[in-house]
Amino acid sequence: MVEPSETVQGKGLRMSGIAVIGLGAMGRPIARNLLNAGHDVVVWNRSDGPTDELVAAGARRAASVAEAMRVPVVLSVLADDRAVAETFIDSGVLARTRGGTVHVNLATVSPGLARRADEAHSEYGVGYVAAPVFGRVPVAEAGALNILAAGEQGLIDRVQPLLDVIGSRTWRLGDRPEQANIVKILGNYLIACAIQSLGEAVSVAEGAGVDSGQFVELLTSTLFPGAVYSGYGSMIAERRYQPAGFTAVLGRKDLHLALDAANDHDIQLPIGELLRAVFAQAIADGGGADDWAVIAEQQPR
Repeated sequence: MVEPSETVQGKGLRMSGIAVIGLGAMGRPIARNLLNAGHDVVVWNRSDGPTDELVAAGARRAASVAEAMRVPVVLSVLADDRAVAETFIDSGVLARTRGGTVHVNLATVSPGLARRADEAHSEYGVGYVAAPVFGRVPVAEAGALNILAAGEQGLIDRVQPLLDVIGSRTWRLGDRPEQANIVKILGNYLIACAIQSLGEAVSVAEGAGVDSGQFVELLTSTLFPGAVYSGYGSMIAERRYQPAGFTAVLGRKDLHLALDAANDHDIQLPIGELLRAVFAQAIADGGGADDWAVIAEQQPR
């Protein structure tokens, strides 16, 4: 049984009673980094395997989401709108959560879901901070995520010591949680655009007999330095889409979030519409569980 803890201290000190809900590819390293930093970490996941792994490392097991929510600060790392809504909004768990608890949602969700979540938490006196992240699993393991935070600034101040453990920088983007989510969605949209353009360019280079690996190395050493072009460029050149850091199914989900957000503001995304078809074909061809860089394979070879 998880007992409530009231200890919340300043930056660099121990903050007791932290829960991590959702122990997928990103949730596990986030929880482990908090443990390694000396925090008292409670964990919950739908399946037992990841929970067992973290309990063996020193975490405490919560029998339910409601039990995990008994601690002062809760970080959740779930897959999508539906998972967040089912776990926190529609389950009735917020009605059983003590007022003053802060829920930090690291998931990439729609602006509409962020607004709904904020309203639902506020109804029961539970704080809500949106904090989606930029960074793949190795970045999470290194505690070097870029965190996009939005919500009441006092709540962000309160959880900043935790964010400093799991990330290299926290970008404060506004007082409304959906502001963080729209920035994350647009960032992922631009990554998808970069993957698409890289796939096109590599296809043409290969067609002309140019070595694709050297081509990518040249581009990323001169015109387009940075993690997106170098990381995805090498994956495309090598046709290396496993293990997946971020699957095509999740990429399609985030693309649709970007298209929906643009539609809300009466803005057209022509490249996004092209990507809609590209993702659909890649998934239909069996690439749904591959890294989303697999959309490059839709280019003619």
